[in-house]
Amino acid sequence: MEFTAAQIAGFLKGTVEGNPDEKVSNLSKIDEGEHGTLTFLANPKYTPYIYSTKASVIVVNADFTAMQAVAGTLIRVADAYSAFATLLEMFDQSKSGNTGISNQASISPTATLGKNVSVGEFSVIGKNVVIGDNVIIHPQVFIGNNVTIGADSLLYPGVKIYHDCILGDHCTLHSGVVIGSDGFGFAPLAGSNYQKIPQLGNVILEDYVEIGSNTTVDRATLGSTIIRKGVKLDNLIQIGHNAEIGENTVIAAQTGISGSTKIGKNCMIGGQVGIIGHITIADNVKIGAGSGVEASITRDGAMMLGAPAIEIGKARRNFIHWRNLDEIVRKVYNLEKQLNKKHE
Repeated sequence: MEFTAAQIAGFLKGTVEGNPDEKVSNLSKIDEGEHGTLTFLANPKYTPYIYSTKASVIVVNADFTAMQAVAGTLIRVADAYSAFATLLEMFDQSKSGNTGISNQASISPTATLGKNVSVGEFSVIGKNVVIGDNVIIHPQVFIGNNVTIGADSLLYPGVKIYHDCILGDHCTLHSGVVIGSDGFGFAPLAGSNYQKIPQLGNVILEDYVEIGSNTTVDRATLGSTIIRKGVKLDNLIQIGHNAEIGENTVIAAQTGISGSTKIGKNCMIGGQVGIIGHITIADNVKIGAGSGVEASITRDGAMMLGAPAIEIGKARRNFIHWRNLDEIVRKVYNLEKQLNKKHE
Protein backbone atom coordinates (compact mmCIF):
# COMPACT_ATOMS: atom_id res chain seq x y z
CA MET A 1 0.00 0.00 0.00
CA GLU A 2 1.12 3.55 -0.71
CA PHE A 3 0.56 6.56 1.53
CA THR A 4 1.41 10.24 1.31
CA ALA A 5 3.05 12.18 4.12
CA ALA A 6 -0.19 14.16 4.53
CA GLN A 7 -2.24 10.96 4.95
CA ILE A 8 0.16 9.61 7.54
CA ALA A 9 0.23 12.91 9.43
CA GLY A 10 -3.56 12.94 9.51
CA PHE A 11 -3.63 9.41 10.86
CA LEU A 12 -1.07 10.26 13.58
CA LYS A 13 -2.49 13.72 14.31
CA GLY A 14 0.88 15.20 13.41
CA THR A 15 2.11 18.09 11.26
CA VAL A 16 4.07 17.87 8.02
CA GLU A 17 7.32 19.73 7.54
CA GLY A 18 8.35 19.38 3.90
CA ASN A 19 6.49 17.83 0.96
CA PRO A 20 2.99 16.66 2.01
CA ASP A 21 2.68 14.67 -1.24
CA GLU A 22 5.83 12.59 -0.59
CA LYS A 23 4.84 8.92 -1.03
CA VAL A 24 5.99 5.86 0.93
CA SER A 25 5.15 2.19 0.51
CA ASN A 26 7.29 0.52 3.19
CA LEU A 27 9.00 1.03 6.54
CA SER A 28 12.71 1.12 7.36
CA LYS A 29 15.24 1.63 10.15
CA ILE A 30 16.61 5.15 10.13
CA ASP A 31 20.19 3.96 9.55
CA GLU A 32 19.08 1.78 6.61
CA GLY A 33 16.43 4.04 5.10
CA GLU A 34 15.82 3.97 1.35
CA HIS A 35 13.80 6.21 -0.93
CA GLY A 36 10.10 5.44 -0.69
CA THR A 37 10.23 4.28 2.92
CA LEU A 38 9.01 5.72 6.20
CA THR A 39 11.19 5.77 9.34
CA PHE A 40 11.27 7.43 12.77
CA LEU A 41 13.63 9.06 15.26
CA ALA A 42 12.90 8.61 18.97
CA ASN A 43 16.24 7.62 20.55
CA PRO A 44 18.67 10.58 20.64
CA LYS A 45 21.69 8.34 19.91
CA TYR A 46 20.32 7.80 16.39
CA THR A 47 20.05 11.54 15.69
CA PRO A 48 23.12 11.63 13.36
CA TYR A 49 21.36 9.25 10.96
CA ILE A 50 18.54 11.72 10.31
CA TYR A 51 20.97 13.79 8.27
CA SER A 52 22.17 10.88 6.14
CA THR A 53 19.14 8.60 5.83
CA LYS A 54 17.59 8.18 2.39
CA ALA A 55 14.12 7.55 3.84
CA SER A 56 11.51 9.78 2.24
CA VAL A 57 9.47 10.49 5.38
CA ILE A 58 10.67 10.63 8.99
CA VAL A 59 8.46 10.71 12.10
CA VAL A 60 10.03 12.84 14.85
CA ASN A 61 9.04 14.29 18.20
CA ALA A 62 7.37 17.70 18.03
CA ASP A 63 10.29 19.34 19.87
CA PHE A 64 13.00 17.95 17.57
CA THR A 65 15.44 20.66 16.42
CA ALA A 66 17.55 20.00 13.33
CA MET A 67 21.17 21.11 13.54
CA GLN A 68 21.57 20.90 9.74
CA ALA A 69 19.46 20.28 6.67
CA VAL A 70 17.30 17.12 6.56
CA ALA A 71 16.58 15.75 3.09
CA GLY A 72 13.40 13.84 3.99
CA THR A 73 9.96 15.15 4.85
CA LEU A 74 9.33 15.34 8.60
CA ILE A 75 6.13 14.50 10.45
CA ARG A 76 6.13 16.00 13.93
CA VAL A 77 4.09 14.15 16.57
CA ALA A 78 3.77 14.18 20.35
CA ASP A 79 5.60 10.84 20.76
CA ALA A 80 7.51 9.45 17.78
CA TYR A 81 8.04 6.00 19.33
CA SER A 82 4.38 5.27 20.04
CA ALA A 83 3.34 6.85 16.73
CA PHE A 84 5.66 4.56 14.81
CA ALA A 85 4.34 1.57 16.78
CA THR A 86 0.87 2.52 15.56
CA LEU A 87 2.15 2.63 11.98
CA LEU A 88 3.82 -0.77 12.36
CA GLU A 89 0.50 -2.21 13.48
CA MET A 90 -1.28 -0.62 10.52
CA PHE A 91 1.25 -2.00 8.01
CA ASP A 92 1.14 -5.42 9.67
CA GLN A 93 -2.64 -5.57 9.40
CA SER A 94 -2.52 -4.57 5.76
CA LYS A 95 -0.17 -7.50 5.05
CA SER A 96 -2.11 -10.09 7.10
CA GLY A 97 -5.24 -9.92 5.00
CA ASN A 98 -8.38 -11.95 5.51
CA THR A 99 -8.21 -15.00 3.22
CA GLY A 100 -11.60 -16.53 4.07
CA ILE A 101 -12.23 -20.10 5.20
CA SER A 102 -10.11 -22.81 3.61
CA ASN A 103 -11.90 -25.90 2.35
CA GLN A 104 -9.02 -27.86 3.91
CA ALA A 105 -9.99 -26.74 7.43
CA SER A 106 -12.07 -29.02 9.68
CA ILE A 107 -14.90 -27.10 11.33
CA SER A 108 -17.60 -28.73 13.44
CA PRO A 109 -21.14 -28.01 12.21
CA THR A 110 -21.97 -26.94 15.77
CA ALA A 111 -19.34 -24.18 15.76
CA THR A 112 -20.46 -20.54 15.38
CA LEU A 113 -18.26 -18.20 13.35
CA GLY A 114 -18.71 -14.42 13.24
CA LYS A 115 -18.37 -12.08 10.30
CA ASN A 116 -15.14 -11.86 8.27
CA VAL A 117 -13.51 -14.82 10.00
CA SER A 118 -10.47 -16.36 8.31
CA VAL A 119 -9.51 -20.00 8.87
CA GLY A 120 -6.34 -21.42 7.29
CA GLU A 121 -5.52 -24.85 5.91
CA PHE A 122 -5.53 -27.87 8.24
CA SER A 123 -6.92 -25.95 11.19
CA VAL A 124 -9.41 -27.80 13.40
CA ILE A 125 -12.37 -26.15 15.15
CA GLY A 126 -14.22 -28.36 17.61
CA LYS A 127 -17.79 -28.71 18.79
CA ASN A 128 -19.73 -25.70 20.13
CA VAL A 129 -16.85 -23.30 19.51
CA VAL A 130 -17.85 -19.63 19.30
CA ILE A 131 -15.60 -17.31 17.27
CA GLY A 132 -16.16 -13.54 17.12
CA ASP A 133 -16.01 -11.17 14.16
CA ASN A 134 -12.79 -10.50 12.24
CA VAL A 135 -10.83 -13.32 13.86
CA ILE A 136 -7.87 -14.60 11.82
CA ILE A 137 -6.89 -18.24 12.35
CA HIS A 138 -3.74 -19.26 10.51
CA PRO A 139 -3.07 -22.81 9.23
CA GLN A 140 -2.62 -25.78 11.58
CA VAL A 141 -4.38 -24.25 14.57
CA PHE A 142 -6.31 -26.54 16.93
CA ILE A 143 -9.32 -25.18 18.83
CA GLY A 144 -10.96 -27.67 21.20
CA ASN A 145 -14.60 -28.13 22.10
CA ASN A 146 -16.55 -25.33 23.81
CA VAL A 147 -13.84 -22.71 23.29
CA THR A 148 -14.83 -19.05 22.93
CA ILE A 149 -12.65 -16.58 21.00
CA GLY A 150 -13.43 -12.86 21.04
CA ALA A 151 -13.57 -10.48 18.11
CA ASP A 152 -10.47 -9.23 16.27
CA SER A 153 -8.21 -11.90 17.73
CA LEU A 154 -5.27 -13.37 15.81
CA LEU A 155 -3.98 -16.95 16.08
CA TYR A 156 -0.72 -17.75 14.31
CA PRO A 157 0.20 -21.20 12.90
CA GLY A 158 0.45 -24.06 15.35
CA VAL A 159 -1.52 -22.52 18.21
CA LYS A 160 -3.32 -25.09 20.39
CA ILE A 161 -6.31 -24.14 22.55
CA TYR A 162 -7.71 -26.93 24.68
CA HIS A 163 -11.40 -27.43 25.49
CA ASP A 164 -13.50 -24.94 27.50
CA CYS A 165 -10.97 -22.08 27.38
CA ILE A 166 -12.05 -18.48 26.81
CA LEU A 167 -10.20 -15.77 24.86
CA GLY A 168 -11.30 -12.14 24.92
CA ASP A 169 -11.29 -9.56 22.14
CA HIS A 170 -8.09 -8.43 20.39
CA CYS A 171 -5.95 -11.30 21.67
CA THR A 172 -2.82 -12.35 19.75
CA LEU A 173 -1.30 -15.81 20.13
CA HIS A 174 1.95 -16.56 18.34
CA SER A 175 3.12 -19.87 16.89
CA GLY A 176 3.39 -22.78 19.29
CA VAL A 177 1.33 -21.25 22.09
CA VAL A 178 -0.59 -23.82 24.14
CA ILE A 179 -3.58 -22.65 26.16
CA GLY A 180 -5.25 -25.02 28.60
CA SER A 181 -2.88 -27.97 28.82
CA ASP A 182 -3.09 -29.87 32.11
CA GLY A 183 -1.71 -28.27 35.23
CA PHE A 184 1.18 -30.10 36.89
CA GLY A 185 -0.80 -31.96 39.51
CA PHE A 186 0.30 -35.35 40.88
CA ALA A 187 -0.29 -36.86 44.33
CA PRO A 188 2.62 -38.96 45.68
CA LEU A 189 1.79 -42.59 46.44
CA ALA A 190 3.64 -45.35 48.25
CA GLY A 191 6.47 -46.88 46.26
CA SER A 192 7.55 -43.58 44.69
CA ASN A 193 4.58 -43.58 42.32
CA TYR A 194 2.26 -40.68 41.56
CA GLN A 195 -1.47 -40.39 40.96
CA LYS A 196 -2.51 -37.80 38.42
CA ILE A 197 -4.94 -35.19 39.73
CA PRO A 198 -7.53 -34.43 37.00
CA GLN A 199 -7.38 -30.82 35.84
CA LEU A 200 -11.03 -29.84 35.42
CA GLY A 201 -10.80 -26.05 35.17
CA ASN A 202 -9.97 -23.82 32.21
CA VAL A 203 -7.96 -20.76 31.12
CA ILE A 204 -9.42 -17.29 30.66
CA LEU A 205 -7.58 -14.65 28.63
CA GLU A 206 -9.16 -11.22 28.90
CA ASP A 207 -9.04 -8.57 26.14
CA TYR A 208 -5.82 -7.33 24.48
CA VAL A 209 -3.64 -10.17 25.74
CA GLU A 210 -0.60 -11.05 23.59
CA ILE A 211 1.36 -14.26 24.10
CA GLY A 212 4.72 -15.06 22.48
CA SER A 213 5.78 -18.24 20.71
CA ASN A 214 5.98 -21.53 22.61
CA THR A 215 4.51 -20.15 25.81
CA THR A 216 2.18 -22.41 27.81
CA VAL A 217 -0.68 -21.45 30.10
CA ASP A 218 -1.94 -24.43 32.11
CA ARG A 219 -5.60 -24.97 32.87
CA ALA A 220 -6.78 -24.81 36.48
CA THR A 221 -7.36 -27.85 38.63
CA LEU A 222 -10.72 -26.27 39.55
CA GLY A 223 -11.86 -22.80 38.53
CA SER A 224 -9.70 -20.81 36.10
CA THR A 225 -6.16 -19.75 35.34
CA ILE A 226 -6.67 -16.06 34.53
CA ILE A 227 -4.61 -13.71 32.35
CA ARG A 228 -6.08 -10.24 32.84
CA LYS A 229 -6.64 -7.48 30.30
CA GLY A 230 -3.60 -6.09 28.49
CA VAL A 231 -1.06 -8.66 29.74
CA LYS A 232 1.92 -9.27 27.43
CA LEU A 233 3.82 -12.55 27.72
CA ASP A 234 7.10 -13.13 25.86
CA ASN A 235 8.25 -16.40 24.27
CA LEU A 236 8.97 -19.56 26.27
CA ILE A 237 7.05 -18.72 29.44
CA GLN A 238 5.31 -21.24 31.72
CA ILE A 239 2.20 -20.17 33.63
CA GLY A 240 1.09 -22.77 36.18
CA HIS A 241 -2.44 -23.90 37.00
CA ASN A 242 -4.75 -21.50 38.89
CA ALA A 243 -2.25 -18.63 38.54
CA GLU A 244 -3.57 -15.13 37.97
CA ILE A 245 -1.67 -12.38 36.12
CA GLY A 246 -2.95 -8.84 36.74
CA GLU A 247 -3.84 -6.21 34.14
CA ASN A 248 -1.09 -4.79 31.92
CA THR A 249 1.66 -6.88 33.48
CA VAL A 250 4.54 -7.74 31.13
CA ILE A 251 6.74 -10.83 31.51
CA ALA A 252 9.96 -11.55 29.58
CA ALA A 253 11.12 -14.87 28.13
CA GLN A 254 11.93 -18.07 30.02
CA THR A 255 10.11 -17.05 33.18
CA GLY A 256 8.23 -19.74 35.12
CA ILE A 257 5.29 -18.99 37.39
CA SER A 258 4.14 -21.82 39.63
CA GLY A 259 0.56 -22.74 40.39
CA SER A 260 -1.89 -20.58 42.37
CA THR A 261 0.40 -17.55 42.42
CA LYS A 262 -1.34 -14.20 41.99
CA ILE A 263 0.57 -11.36 40.33
CA GLY A 264 -0.73 -7.79 40.52
CA LYS A 265 -1.34 -5.28 37.76
CA ASN A 266 1.28 -3.21 35.93
CA CYS A 267 4.13 -5.46 37.04
CA MET A 268 7.32 -5.90 35.00
CA ILE A 269 9.09 -9.26 35.28
CA GLY A 270 12.44 -9.85 33.59
CA GLY A 271 13.67 -12.93 31.77
CA GLN A 272 14.47 -16.24 33.47
CA VAL A 273 12.64 -15.35 36.67
CA GLY A 274 11.36 -18.25 38.77
CA ILE A 275 8.35 -17.68 41.04
CA ILE A 276 7.17 -20.33 43.49
CA GLY A 277 3.52 -21.26 43.94
CA HIS A 278 0.82 -20.01 46.30
CA ILE A 279 2.27 -16.51 46.85
CA THR A 280 1.04 -13.00 46.04
CA ILE A 281 2.89 -10.20 44.25
CA ALA A 282 1.62 -6.64 44.69
CA ASP A 283 0.82 -4.13 41.95
CA ASN A 284 3.54 -2.22 40.03
CA VAL A 285 6.33 -4.56 41.19
CA LYS A 286 9.50 -4.90 39.08
CA ILE A 287 11.56 -8.11 39.27
CA GLY A 288 15.02 -8.20 37.68
CA ALA A 289 16.13 -10.89 35.23
CA GLY A 290 17.33 -14.18 36.69
CA SER A 291 15.67 -13.62 40.06
CA GLY A 292 14.11 -16.31 42.20
CA VAL A 293 10.99 -15.26 44.13
CA GLU A 294 10.25 -17.54 47.08
CA ALA A 295 7.97 -15.36 49.21
CA SER A 296 5.11 -12.92 48.69
CA ILE A 297 5.97 -9.34 47.71
CA THR A 298 3.50 -7.12 49.53
CA ARG A 299 4.84 -3.61 48.90
CA ASP A 300 3.29 -1.79 45.94
CA GLY A 301 6.00 -0.74 43.48
CA ALA A 302 8.77 -2.83 45.03
CA MET A 303 11.87 -3.47 42.91
CA MET A 304 13.39 -6.91 43.49
CA LEU A 305 16.55 -8.63 42.33
CA GLY A 306 18.52 -11.78 43.03
CA ALA A 307 17.96 -15.37 44.09
CA PRO A 308 16.33 -15.31 46.52
CA ALA A 309 14.91 -11.97 45.39
CA ILE A 310 15.37 -9.03 47.78
CA GLU A 311 14.94 -5.27 47.49
CA ILE A 312 17.12 -4.04 44.64
CA GLY A 313 19.18 -1.58 46.73
CA LYS A 314 20.18 -4.29 49.17
CA ALA A 315 20.80 -6.73 46.31
CA ARG A 316 23.20 -4.30 44.64
CA ARG A 317 25.10 -3.71 47.89
CA ASN A 318 25.32 -7.44 48.41
CA PHE A 319 26.65 -7.86 44.91
CA ILE A 320 29.42 -5.35 45.57
CA HIS A 321 30.42 -7.31 48.68
CA TRP A 322 30.26 -10.59 46.76
CA ARG A 323 32.43 -9.16 44.00
CA ASN A 324 35.04 -8.24 46.60
CA LEU A 325 34.61 -11.45 48.60
CA ASP A 326 38.04 -12.85 47.74
CA GLU A 327 39.78 -9.69 48.93
CA ILE A 328 37.65 -9.57 52.11
CA VAL A 329 38.46 -13.20 52.93
CA ARG A 330 42.16 -12.53 52.39
CA LYS A 331 42.05 -9.55 54.76
CA VAL A 332 40.24 -11.59 57.42
CA TYR A 333 42.78 -14.38 57.03
CA ASN A 334 45.68 -11.93 57.43
CA LEU A 335 44.07 -10.33 60.51
CA GLU A 336 43.59 -13.78 62.00
CA LYS A 337 47.28 -14.59 61.44
CA GLN A 338 48.31 -11.33 63.11
CA LEU A 339 46.08 -11.99 66.11
CA ASN A 340 47.43 -15.53 66.46
CA LYS A 341 51.03 -14.21 66.47
CA LYS A 342 50.18 -11.74 69.24
CA HIS A 343 48.88 -14.55 71.42
CA GLU A 344 51.82 -16.91 70.85
